[in-house]
Amino acid sequence: MAQPHPFHSPRTHGFVRVAAATPVVHTADPAANAEEHIALIRQAGAQGVDLIVFPELSLSGYAIDDLLMQEALLAEVERQIAVLAEASEEAGVIAVVGAPIRNGDTLYNCAVVLGSGAVLGVVPKTYLPNYREYYEKRWFAPAASRSEDTIVLDGESVDFAPGLIFEAVDRPGFVFAAEICEDFWAPQPPSTRAALAGARILLNLSASNI
Repeated sequence: MAQPHPFHSPRTHGFVRVAAATPVVHTADPAANAEEHIALIRQAGAQGVDLIVFPELSLSGYAIDDLLMQEALLAEVERQIAVLAEASEEAGVIAVVGAPIRNGDTLYNCAVVLGSGAVLGVVPKTYLPNYREYYEKRWFAPAASRSEDTIVLDGESVDFAPGLIFEAVDRPGFVFAAEICEDFWAPQPPSTRAALAGARILLNLSASNI
């Protein structure tokens, strides 16, 4: 079969194909959730997607309360992040997944950016809701509480900070940043600062339907 001329590729004209994915979530089962993610990552790759974003805490489930503090769950989350990194490389897609991530004895609600078979960076949530049905401060610490700007995942030290800017070296203009749910509603959203810093695609991982 003849290959299409590069002119007909959106990439030739500076476009980036972005997908928002909503997987079936298995409560507190990172391995099962990773399988759901992988199926969507492969589908995205087959459809020419460049960047796929998943919901907040998609790898663990959002409403699992004190299960977020279980060692077994957190360890499995980290194992499955490595699995997803490989899947994203095979599909040729950058994937941004939601996960509870430990740094020392502190837990953060994070967006984990995966590409080229590795963790490219981890973005902790800046603003934690603690009203009505939300009580994230019971488990999570805000981004400002971290003591360092790197974290070790899958045996590698990676950037760990809000407002990280990700840029494709071979795709001019493919520059993105991520924030998480409540961050968008703050008076000074991380996405605003990221846009001013050069991000052209602003991702918001959310477990809310609002």
